[in-house]
Amino acid sequence: MPLFAVLSIALSVAVFAWVLRPIWREKPSLGIAVSLACAAASLGLYRLVGAPAALDPNALRAPETMAEAVAVLERKMAEAPDREGVMLLADAYGKLGKDIEARDAWERALSMASADAPAQPSELVAAAEARMRAGGERRFDERAVGYLQDALKRDPQHQRARFFMGLALRQQGKAADAAAMWEPLLTQLDAANAKTLREEVAAARDEAGLPPLAPPLPPPSPDAASSAGVRVAVSLDPDFAARVRLRGDATVFVIARAPDGPPMPVAVEKHSVSALPLQVVLDDGDSPMPTAKLSALREVELIARLSDSGNAMRQDGDLESKPVRVALPAKDRVELVLGAP
Repeated sequence: MPLFAVLSIALSVAVFAWVLRPIWREKPSLGIAVSLACAAASLGLYRLVGAPAALDPNALRAPETMAEAVAVLERKMAEAPDREGVMLLADAYGKLGKDIEARDAWERALSMASADAPAQPSELVAAAEARMRAGGERRFDERAVGYLQDALKRDPQHQRARFFMGLALRQQGKAADAAAMWEPLLTQLDAANAKTLREEVAAARDEAGLPPLAPPLPPPSPDAASSAGVRVAVSLDPDFAARVRLRGDATVFVIARAPDGPPMPVAVEKHSVSALPLQVVLDDGDSPMPTAKLSALREVELIARLSDSGNAMRQDGDLESKPVRVALPAKDRVELVLGAP
C-alpha cells in the first residue's frame, strides 16, 4: 500500500480515537473497534466518490514514453471523452502503428462532429487514410472514398485529399480519372515530390491509353527572366476538371495581347489539352506578326483559351481564363486557371 494511504489511515484512526475518547475510557476494546471501523468506512467512501487514482504515486509521474502518454489519454477519454482528445488519441495510434485502433478512434471522432463543429477536410482525409492502413490489402473502401469525396467538396485544393483520391481511383481501375485527379498537383508540389508524382501520372496515363505528358520545362535562366519574355503556367480548376469530361483533341491557346489595343495577339502558343498543366515562356519568337512584338509593350494582358475547334480566333463555346495584366519585363510567373469560378 502506498505510504500516503498508510499515513492517511493512521491519521484517521488517531482523529477518531480522540473524538471517541469517552468510549476508550470505559471500554477500550470497543473504542479501538469503532475507530478502525470509521477509518475503514472513510477510506471506502473516498474510493467510491473521490479520486483513488491520486493515491497511486505512478499517477503523479509525468509520462516518459509515447506509450505511457497514450495510456494516460486512453484513461481520460474513457472517463470524459471529448472530440479533440479522441482525435489526439487517433493520431497517436497512427504514429505507434496501431492501425485498427487509429481507424476506430477516427470513426469515433467523426461521430462526435456536429453542425456547429463539422469535420474538417484534414480530419476526413486522416480517417480515410486510417481505414486504408487498417485494411489487409491497404485499399480505400467505400466509406474511405466517401470521406475523400466529402473533403474535396469542402476544399477542392486539398493536396492530400486529391492524392489519396487518385490512389483510390487507380485501385478501382479508373486510370484516366486518377491521372486527371493528380495532374493539378504537379504545379503545386516541390521539385522532388512533383517528379515522383509525375511518374505515377505517366503510368496512369499509359494504362488508360492516353498520350504521355509533355516534358516539364527547364527552369528559366536569369537572362530569360530579365528579358521581355513572360512565364505563364496554365492549369484546369480542379472542381471544373472533376465535373467536365474534355475532348482529347481540344486545344489550349496561351495568348498575350495589348491591354488597350486590338484583340489580335502579340504572342501565342498552341498546345494539346493533354499537356495540361503546362508552363510556357511567351516572347518575341511567339509573335504571329513580325511588326507586333511582345518586347515593344510596357504592359501585356494574358489569357488562356480552351478551344474544341482548334481555331485561334475565339468561337462560341470556347472557355477562357480570367485575363491577367502584367508589366513588362515580368519577373514572376503568371498563373492562368481555366474553368475557375
